[in-house]
Amino acid sequence: MDSKKYLTPEEVSARYRGGISVGTLRNWRAMRIGPSFVKIGKAVLYPAD
Repeated sequence: MDSKKYLTPEEVSARYRGGISVGTLRNWRAMRIGPSFVKIGKAVLYPAD
C-alpha cells in the first residue's frame, strides 16, 4: 500500500484558501496543466507534496 498522503480537489481548494476553485482544478485536468493527480476509479486525488 502506498504511504503517500493524497488530497481531494476540495481539500486542495481549501489549502489555497479558495484561490483555486474545484472547477478550475477540473478544467486544468482536462487541459493537462496544473498540479499532478492520480485517478482511482472515479476519485481524483492530488499528492500532498
